[in-house]
Amino acid sequence: MSKFRDKLPDNWWTFALSAGIFCFLVGSYFFWPQAREFYDRAWEVLTSGDQQQVRDWVRGFGWLGPAVIVGSMVVQMFLIVVPSVVLMIGSILSYGPFWGSLVVFVAIFTASTIGYLIGRSLSKQTVKRLIGENSEKKVTRFLADYGFWAVVITRLNPILSNDAISFVAGVLGMNYWKFIGSTLLGIAPLTIALALVGGLSDSFKNGLIWVSAISAVLFAAFVWWDRNRKKSRAEK
Repeated sequence: MSKFRDKLPDNWWTFALSAGIFCFLVGSYFFWPQAREFYDRAWEVLTSGDQQQVRDWVRGFGWLGPAVIVGSMVVQMFLIVVPSVVLMIGSILSYGPFWGSLVVFVAIFTASTIGYLIGRSLSKQTVKRLIGENSEKKVTRFLADYGFWAVVITRLNPILSNDAISFVAGVLGMNYWKFIGSTLLGIAPLTIALALVGGLSDSFKNGLIWVSAISAVLFAAFVWWDRNRKKSRAEK
């Protein structure tokens, strides 16, 4: 038994926990009628894009509403068609600017932590097989140099995948506290803006797109400048 345990990777439990949660969700859908009804309704509401419908759905759970938002934020990591901003709006509309924003931060913190741990459960050898050894080294070096601000920009940018960065940070071994700090810092401006505006109007959507594009361009320009600076120093 001890020999078997020695062969297991140190982070085997995160993989086992992730697999267990996935099996539970899938199994409950097929073998628990009440769970299937809940999942179908949640899917219908969260993919509708109707802010008021999301608010009414969340409020219908009463004091369990915040837990539903946190759980939905975790599940939506695997559902690209359900943007996290929909849940953020639902929380703020349901519980107000302060408490709604607090629920959002707790939900983002929880989902990001779980995504990070899932990423950590994958070995470096697995990553190398998936993306190649050279690519793995380049991405690891990039994350080491710009990891904090790369996560901030990704979280700040709603048109990018906010959830993939959690898996990537875990896979490449980014320091957890550095990762979660940059995640909360990056999500703060969008959360505060939603709390102040109280929803997602057309003008606000256009503003988000412009902010996202500008922030991405500025970050790319900084990376280009920094790499050229380091290259010039190395040549001297």
